[in-house]
Amino acid sequence: MEAGSEPLPLDILITNVVCVFRVRCHLDLRHIALKGANVMYKRDEGKVVMKLRRPRVTATIWSSGKIISTGATSEDEAKIGARKCARCLQKLGFQVRFGAFRVVNVLAVCSMPFEIRLPDFTKQQRPLASYEPELHPAVNFKIKPLTASMQIFSTGSITITGLQNSCSPPSLIFPHPKPRSLLPR
Repeated sequence: MEAGSEPLPLDILITNVVCVFRVRCHLDLRHIALKGANVMYKRDEGKVVMKLRRPRVTATIWSSGKIISTGATSEDEAKIGARKCARCLQKLGFQVRFGAFRVVNVLAVCSMPFEIRLPDFTKQQRPLASYEPELHPAVNFKIKPLTASMQIFSTGSITITGLQNSCSPPSLIFPHPKPRSLLPR
């Protein structure tokens, strides 16, 4: 990589968006399990699991009206899936009022174009990074301003969790990535 060339772009792939919302009414889980489509009633846990096909979302429903939706790949898809779930409940006869929607977690993965020497990286980023090779093969890196956590592997793979939205680049840590072929061996 020459001094005048631009940094390589990173492909950040959002793999899961978790959101929480309320339908502001009490739900009869047994009625949902008997009359609803694509549902599983987990009586011992006090919840119903509803799966939607498009968007591909799994919703966990409690009798209090709280619903957690997982599996979406974008924030817009998560909101559409949440509204479809609420509409399914409305079609079952409940007085549903969709509200209190918020994204609570975003999981993203990224692959750097170079390998990372984890012990050296941990020494440079000591207060924020922790590396215990006996327990886990990755460095756990805390991003304080974003309240997020990154799992950084020696192969260059990075997993980012704990985000409240999907706009958090790993370039906060690696501002100018170099390709693998240009790193000294």
